[in-house]
Amino acid sequence: MKAKYILIAALVAVAMTQTSCEKVSPQGVLMAGTGVEDRVEMSELYYKQYLCDASNDIVLDDEGYTFLVGGDSHLTTDPGRMDEMFAIGLENNDLMYCHLGDIADTKAEYYIRLDSLIQEAKMRYVNKYYTRNDLGRWQRKDDPDDKIGYEYDVIKFPFYPVVGNHDLTHNGWALWSNIFNSSFYEFDVILGYDEFGQEIRDHFIFLDTASGTLGKKQVELIEKGLLDGDGMYYRHTFVFSHTNIFRPSASQFASTFAREETYFLLKQFDKWDASIVFCGHVHAWDEREYNAVYFLTLDSMSERNSPNPGDYLVRVRVSKDGDLSFEKVRMNYVAKKK
Repeated sequence: MKAKYILIAALVAVAMTQTSCEKVSPQGVLMAGTGVEDRVEMSELYYKQYLCDASNDIVLDDEGYTFLVGGDSHLTTDPGRMDEMFAIGLENNDLMYCHLGDIADTKAEYYIRLDSLIQEAKMRYVNKYYTRNDLGRWQRKDDPDDKIGYEYDVIKFPFYPVVGNHDLTHNGWALWSNIFNSSFYEFDVILGYDEFGQEIRDHFIFLDTASGTLGKKQVELIEKGLLDGDGMYYRHTFVFSHTNIFRPSASQFASTFAREETYFLLKQFDKWDASIVFCGHVHAWDEREYNAVYFLTLDSMSERNSPNPGDYLVRVRVSKDGDLSFEKVRMNYVAKKK
């Protein structure tokens, strides 16, 4: 409950700077209250304290896994599409939900709703995969030998977002960071061992590109290898960015990365031996291969930007033998008429 009160206090503080009918302004879309250097510095401190820990890795005993990717949900008062994403993933037994930013349009009540939505989805997730044991703790249903179990607050709901530019307007970083903490991070998915006794690891990297630039500090940390995973051998690496790398068509916005920064990213993706790079921001589908790396830019899953049912999510399938594929996933939720 303490974390909940901290979040509400932050929301109220930001709400006091806005009128009840204030919209996200065009200026606010371009000018965030917190710059990328400040966000990265804050996130680095959190990363070193809490995220650079093997306990953040996901260890599986399975023949493979799937994960769901969506983006640009722009949640306001209607959480239908976000709730549908969680429901789709839970029904399909997806390992995790990854989000490409612009989760909510910056207003205190929207983030209170988002936080409640995540807590509701977590309860459904826990009820599906865990059961109460004799100690009153939560024990995984697929691990009956574990008699100790977990406290509810220790169980992590597998929702992994990057921050988007709309998440930052009107000092929105205070809202976003109180829920998700760090704007960049990484972790591994471990699938046991191969026939030679080598651990099978896949790497997940989440970048802060919400300001349309990595910024000096984040580039320095990347060059120092902070997101390299301690030199482990990775079979697949997946990278998530809000800002797009490629322009889907002449009618969409081009990437806002400086040319030199784009070259740096493309070289870094090659260094990481990335399998797929996921992007959002431009609300338009694009898929292409460049330098042996596959790039997917996703449509907006927002019911306002994409009012009709459509294939706004992507599901990635990863098998234990290394096979990799993806498919579009349909969303059917239609906003209620007022």
